[in-house]
Parts: sequence; C-alpha cells; structure tokens
Amino acid sequence: MTDKFWKTPPEIYMKLNKEFGPFDFDPCPHPLPNGYDSLIISWGNNNFVNPPFRRHDGVNGRGPTAFVRKAIEEQKDGKNSILLLPVQSYVNLLLEAGAELRSLGRLHWREITTGESMKSPSPICCFILRAPKEKA
Repeated sequence: MTDKFWKTPPEIYMKLNKEFGPFDFDPCPHPLPNGYDSLIISWGNNNFVNPPFRRHDGVNGRGPTAFVRKAIEEQKDGKNSILLLPVQSYVNLLLEAGAELRSLGRLHWREITTGESMKSPSPICCFILRAPKEKA
C-alpha cells in the first residue's frame, strides 16, 4: 500500500503568502527530485515549510523536528520560515483564546509517591491565559 501525501490547501497558502511572502523557497516539494535533501542545503530568504508530519514519511526517516531545527539554523542566517506543523486541538484552542506560550524545556517529572525522577524528560510548553483587563 502506498502512503498518501497531502498538500497545503491553496487558500491557506495564498493567505500565508500574502501575509508573510512572497515565498522564494519550498524545502519540502512534492514530488521530491531524486537525491534531494533540503536539510543539507541552504534555504531561500523566505521559506514556506510544510514538512512531513511523520518521521517515516521524510527523507532518511527525518520528520518535522529535523525541519524545525533546520529552520532555526536558517533563522540565524537572517532567513524567515513559515512552518505548518500538526498540534493537538487544545493547543489551537488556547492560541485562539489569546494564550501566551513559554517553553519550560524538557522536564523530568517526579513520581508522585517516591519523588523519583522520570528517566526520559518531556518537552513542555506553559500556556498562560490572563483575565481580560477591566475597562476604565
């Protein structure tokens, strides 16, 4: 059975291109040219990134995290990237409600009764919902 690939809806691409574009590079084109690996080449100045959402769909088993890391590298070189990434529904709900985000890094949670530290840390984001300010 062949995996299906999904492209960005044209109206979403046009909206993002109008706000952040014009885009001059797509590191995740489909179909990929033979031997193409955008994670080892320099990107454009304004990149539209719709990466594979799962590792096994990416080149050499690299998924969205590899593209996020590459976009951060490119940002250090003065380049912009707009990334489309899947998130849980509650993340979108919080963002739509105006939540602020703060990375807490990778936390080693503690077992409730023993206090033993978890072996593998979890990446955690703190969402802050502030009460609306009263009108004067």
